[in-house]
Amino acid sequence: MLRHAKAAQVPGLADRERPLTGRGERDAERAGEEIRAAGLAPDLVLCSPALRTRRTAEIAFPATEISYEGDIYQAYPDELLELVRRSDPELGTVVLCGHNPGVHELALGLTGGDYTFRPGTFAVIGVESGWEELSPGEGRLVTRWDPKES
Repeated sequence: MLRHAKAAQVPGLADRERPLTGRGERDAERAGEEIRAAGLAPDLVLCSPALRTRRTAEIAFPATEISYEGDIYQAYPDELLELVRRSDPELGTVVLCGHNPGVHELALGLTGGDYTFRPGTFAVIGVESGWEELSPGEGRLVTRWDPKES
């Protein structure tokens, strides 16, 4: 799970078109570096079509297939979980790049615990079941990275 990095507040600009700030660009790059340093290589990134999430995913995962899914924008946790459940069962690592509160609530729902999910934060969640069987409470938090805490 990856929340988009810090986005600019631009008066008059549609929410879906908000760009990343300079810090957001740097944090997205650092998130990708941290994920690779953990030995993870995503097979697929499921990404909201909003500009800030697209740019976060492109910077963090430049060599990974990105599938832009309109259902991620403003989705509830159960809708995000259903999207992940539809992933190809042959895929080992899937990244969901989206928005709060849905991404944060899904991460907490899968793993339990109590942690923040600021812009640019990611959580690596380990699961034993296949994607189609994924359910709340079955994940374990492997690691979490927050750009403001590092």
